[in-house]
Amino acid sequence: MKLLMSPTSPYVRKVRVLLREASLLDVVEEVAVSTSPLGSAPEVVAANPMGKIPALIRDDGPAIFDSRVITRYLDDRAGSGLYPQARIWDVLTLEAIGDGIMDSAVSITYEGLWRPEEKQFSGWTDAQWGKVARSVSTVNERWMSHLAGPLDMAQIGVACALDYLDLRHDARGWRHGNDALAEWHSDFIKRASMEATKP
Repeated sequence: MKLLMSPTSPYVRKVRVLLREASLLDVVEEVAVSTSPLGSAPEVVAANPMGKIPALIRDDGPAIFDSRVITRYLDDRAGSGLYPQARIWDVLTLEAIGDGIMDSAVSITYEGLWRPEEKQFSGWTDAQWGKVARSVSTVNERWMSHLAGPLDMAQIGVACALDYLDLRHDARGWRHGNDALAEWHSDFIKRASMEATKP
């Protein structure tokens, strides 16, 4: 199989971390492609009509996408237990929080990189950061016991989201007032799978 990917995408990184944690690198080839909000490489559009990554090209069926679909598929295929049934609703909810952080953070990035300066809207950017800040605070206040448990995709998703904040929005200081989460993150990113996929 082939994973269409960009090394700076936090959504892609979730899949890349799973590939390493589930020992699937001999099954899935990572293929770097070019995408932007204004256009995508032809192979990406052929795999995903929305032109977004990640997309997983399979040998035995049509390509599948977005990151949560791909990670569920690969986890099921590998039997890696990153979506444990006993905790499935907590895992999916916390993974959704991580993806929501990514959504808002990527939106802020695009506003700054792709809109002409005279068309950028600070109200939009501030509202998106408000979503990030509330989500990070919620994880710090309510989800630390889950993050301290056995490895699952929720932990991977949150870690990838926080690393993306460091990559693109470090000056906004997500760690302020979120000491427990910051300490957890500093330990989690030492995992070999996180080190290997760092943008």
